Amino acid sequence: MERIGDARYVLLGEASHGTADYYRVRDLLTRRLIEEKGFSFVAVEGDWPDCQAVHCAVVAAPGAPEDPGEVLAGFRRWPAWMWGNTDVAAFTRWLRRHNEALPPERRVGFFGLDVYSLWESLDAVLAHLREHDPDEVDHALEACRCFEPYARDPQSYALATSYVSEGCAPQVVSLLTELRRRAAQAAAMDGSLAEFAARQNAEVLAGAEAYYRVMLDSGPESWNIRDRHMADTLDRLMEHYGPEAKAVVWEHNTHIGDARATDMADVGEINVGQLVRERHLGRGVVLVGFGSHSGTVIAADAWGDTPRIMGVPAARRGSVEDLLHRALPGERALFVFPHVQFQHPPSSGRGEWFHEEHGHRAIGVVYRPQYDRVGNYVPTVLAQRYDAFCYLDRTHALTPLHPWSKGSLEEQTWPAGV
Repeated sequence: MERIGDARYVLLGEASHGTADYYRVRDLLTRRLIEEKGFSFVAVEGDWPDCQAVHCAVVAAPGAPEDPGEVLAGFRRWPAWMWGNTDVAAFTRWLRRHNEALPPERRVGFFGLDVYSLWESLDAVLAHLREHDPDEVDHALEACRCFEPYARDPQSYALATSYVSEGCAPQVVSLLTELRRRAAQAAAMDGSLAEFAARQNAEVLAGAEAYYRVMLDSGPESWNIRDRHMADTLDRLMEHYGPEAKAVVWEHNTHIGDARATDMADVGEINVGQLVRERHLGRGVVLVGFGSHSGTVIAADAWGDTPRIMGVPAARRGSVEDLLHRALPGERALFVFPHVQFQHPPSSGRGEWFHEEHGHRAIGVVYRPQYDRVGNYVPTVLAQRYDAFCYLDRTHALTPLHPWSKGSLEEQTWPAGV
């Protein structure tokens, strides 16, 4: 908390999407940031439409369910357990109680930053225009008609755009232009969240269309489209909340840890942590990473498969997690790193272990423990990737809110499922 100080951006990571301990530590710190430092909203690596429904529940919007856990239990997009789990339900229920004691304009929000919800966002835009501006429905219908032949299958759309390069981009851009105009007018008048949300759903359409158009390529472009979209969404939320806004972000380490301190930079990948540092360092940015040596996790053998509880083997020798386990067996520890001038490539050889490059484990929603030592470690200079690092020696799988099942077909970029 002392290191965070007056920072306006606090990005809290996780070494996997299926570990309860990371969620619980983030919950604890986020509650303190909200209560003691007046943070404005929580933004997560989730879909905008689903998380907007959670937002409505936590701010006690008229007509929204009283229990945010009920909304989370309704998440269906794979991997639903990322947000539809008992730990996120506990946090959002606390946030609802916290908000009920505040006037509406000071209530703390909950939003999704991700890019995957193309069809859900298109549905939301169409519903909004039908209710608020029927004369503009034709823009949305043009986009609907363009996407209709692909039967809500992103891979079908991706394959089609390899033959027709522009795909549905013209229809999406036309719709986005109109909704940006409407949102700007609303912001000038009353800061309407409804118009902001409609514009954001259109931004998701544009980001998702671009993402799916390049997702079959093996290069960094799809990853960069996604992370740039998430950073841009965070910027729009901060602008919507005003000049005193403060944001907590919950995402995987691979998104919130500065990519320039890893081998991601060597292949041309950027990420949210890097972009937020570059754009907003003068207004205070704190990046917090997480890691553990062994335990259990919920993940799947392949994208869209039924998840299960898996064992996480002991960390690879020489990795960050292995070094910490040998120094602190069975312990939990928080490392707060000195302020350093960022360099790329990152400096090393300064004598301290956290300025040396070591492998740092990353587990996604797709995980194969038998290949852990081969494919799950990101070369990292820890003190430049993060401002602080939370080490939990042994961790445990989280508990989903509903039965596990197979899910959506979206592909994901390396490391698998982050």
